[in-house]
Amino acid sequence: MDSDARYGRHQVPQGYEPGESVPAMLIRIPVRIVVLVLVLPARLLWDALTALWHGTERVLLRPLGRALPRLLDTLLLTPLAWLYTWVLTPLGRAAAWLAVASLVRPWTGLWRYVIVPVARYGVAVPAVWLYTRALTPLGRGLRWIGTALLAPAARGLVTALARLFTVLVTVPLDSVWRYVIVPVVRYGLVVPAVWLYARVLTPLGRGTAWVLARLWQGTAWLLDQVRRGLAATGRGLGLVVAWLVVVLVVAPLSWTYRRILVPVGREIGDALAVAWRIAGYVSRAVGRALAWLVLTLLVAPVAWAYRTLCTPVGHFLRDSLWAPARRAAAEAGRAVRAALASVRETVRRARHDARRAPAGSPTAARPGEPRGVPARTLGSTTTVPSVAQASETPLLGEKLAGRG
Repeated sequence: MDSDARYGRHQVPQGYEPGESVPAMLIRIPVRIVVLVLVLPARLLWDALTALWHGTERVLLRPLGRALPRLLDTLLLTPLAWLYTWVLTPLGRAAAWLAVASLVRPWTGLWRYVIVPVARYGVAVPAVWLYTRALTPLGRGLRWIGTALLAPAARGLVTALARLFTVLVTVPLDSVWRYVIVPVVRYGLVVPAVWLYARVLTPLGRGTAWVLARLWQGTAWLLDQVRRGLAATGRGLGLVVAWLVVVLVVAPLSWTYRRILVPVGREIGDALAVAWRIAGYVSRAVGRALAWLVLTLLVAPVAWAYRTLCTPVGHFLRDSLWAPARRAAAEAGRAVRAALASVRETVRRARHDARRAPAGSPTAARPGEPRGVPARTLGSTTTVPSVAQASETPLLGEKLAGRG
């Protein structure tokens, strides 16, 4: 059986290359011992805090979370609901009625019976009459005067002024622009400027550009030659400096990283993983030992005392005191409910009789009186045909009916 199957794959550190270095083999066991000594208290503290948190959450926070809504509802929401229903709502309705009675209704009456009639019959009706009977005829007359009399005169005056402006201003200005300003600008400025640009400035600019281009080509060739020489010299110096840096700096650092830092870091990481698992096993063993001690020294005696002492005493108290008291309370409650029901029925009948007493009930019969065909009395002159008369004495009539 190989080591993976016996101890589990996570127990054997993986990833070691064949032919690992001597420092890795030398520092493995000491590093793991030191890391275990350092990690074990942290793992114990972590497991203790985790167990404390789970216990607190299970024993304290969950019941507290269940009890807080009920406590809040009992202490805050129910009083607030009662206060809103029986105090604030009546106060709000009373305040609304008072506001309507003292503010809305007076202003509504003032608007309806004072402001609206005054505005309608004191302002709107006179204004409509003035607009219809006075302003409209006056406006129509003024419009007729303007259309029939003033408009032709205004059109003739505007036409005369336009012709006068054309003769005095537009024609002289057009003549000055056409025969004075345009010839002077064309032959005095534009033609000489075009000749100067085409015959003098253009050849001069082309010659200057050719000279500058030749100078720039020569300067560029000279700078290119200098750059090539400096590049060849710098390339040689760069190769020498790069070789020195590789030999003196890069190679030692690479060897140090590959032969020392990588094995040490890998061993420290593996040591941390192994130490954390071992610390977990130790913490679990310590926790189980503490749990066994608490169960043996505290829970077991308490359970024995509860099972041996408290349970028989509780059963005795339940059977001897609580059950008879509960039955007596139930009987008393039933008796009180029956008495209250009887009182309610009596009060209901009394109210019913009191309501029917003033009007009277000719068909109502007294309790216990036998019902049958009424006997003939002094006030009755007829009898029902084919029906025997009832006896004058109810008991005698019953006896005769029984014998028959």
